[in-house]
Amino acid sequence: MIDASATLTIASIAAGGDGVGRTEGVVVFVPRTAPGDVARVRLARSKRFARGELLALEAASPVRVDPPCPHYIEDRCGGCQIQHLSYDAQLEAKRTIIGDSLRRIGRRDVADPEVEASDLPWRYRRKLTLHLRRTRDGWIAGLHPYDDPAAVFDLVDCPITDERVLDVWRELRGAFDALPPERSLRVAVRLLDDGAAATVEGGQVWRTADHFFAAAPSLSELWWRPEGSTTRRVAARIVESRAGAAFVQVNAGVARRLRGELLRRVRARAPQRIVDAYAGSGATAIPLAAEGRTVVAIELDQPAVDRMRAQLAEPSVAIAGRVEDHLERQLPADVVIVNPPRAGVDERVTAALERNRETVRALFYVSCDPATLARDLSRLPGYRLVAVHGYDMFPQTAHVETLCELEPVTP
Repeated sequence: MIDASATLTIASIAAGGDGVGRTEGVVVFVPRTAPGDVARVRLARSKRFARGELLALEAASPVRVDPPCPHYIEDRCGGCQIQHLSYDAQLEAKRTIIGDSLRRIGRRDVADPEVEASDLPWRYRRKLTLHLRRTRDGWIAGLHPYDDPAAVFDLVDCPITDERVLDVWRELRGAFDALPPERSLRVAVRLLDDGAAATVEGGQVWRTADHFFAAAPSLSELWWRPEGSTTRRVAARIVESRAGAAFVQVNAGVARRLRGELLRRVRARAPQRIVDAYAGSGATAIPLAAEGRTVVAIELDQPAVDRMRAQLAEPSVAIAGRVEDHLERQLPADVVIVNPPRAGVDERVTAALERNRETVRALFYVSCDPATLARDLSRLPGYRLVAVHGYDMFPQTAHVETLCELEPVTP
């Protein structure tokens, strides 16, 4: 590896949010740069590409803006990657990220899709997970710098997070000494329809959970995932759990629009039998079942499945387990919906869909990672891409949600 410096022009934004330029034929990825920047960078070069550290801007891009968050500048916060781009430039970057992934990895001949803007470019996050570190001077609760994943800076504010979430965090800060007796923990706070829930990750013994819970009147529920174990509820102000599955859509407005479009497209196929894989708490399965369709919802999270079962109209069912273990046995189906986590679907899922493509009229894939989406589509050569649309679920970050509609290729 050779260290050097060079001046280059940034051409685009890569999937992780880094600017992309070239010098002497080598592709260079430079964090915190914008398309159109002329940047002096320090290079750490390998055989195929180089990483760059921004030393100075010789000419600033017209799409560059001053980031409003002090942590983004002073602490090099890694929670956001593209705060330094205007919002229109962020949307354009995400269009390119989706299109490039589908063409290069997914081998699909598509144009860059439209990406719908978020209703709220700021204060949209309904969940905030912080890393906690115990120091000689007390606790630090914050995020990692983008260039130092082992470090944690103390967070004062997060302007992409809902103020109600931050209010709960301010309540909890006074009770950090009642956390499990560890040097390092992770704690997540998320909004519910009424109140909020907190999940503590780490530790083996926690005898002071009640004291921690009492310190935050805004909390409805407190959950704990001990090291090497499963998550369980340890305190609550109500008997019935309102938290449901551990997953929560961080941007409620965009999530509603995406779900509405998915439901519209599914209904347009007039399906009688639907498999909803990675079904979460049933936001898609429940309304489709209420219309008289047979929905088989597959979800790994047992509490989410229990909640779904209580709301699914017969003959629809909810199955607890891994999608790859159950999908093929639930085919044929008129429509299959997959909404996997960031890692995408298991290869056994795409293999099952390929084997059964003659019995599936339409496949809908909801993705939060264009790269794993494209990889999975490359494993589905028997399906053609009918439509693709992006949703800016995560403004100020490089993440983007994508809805794809596919149908089997006619022999």
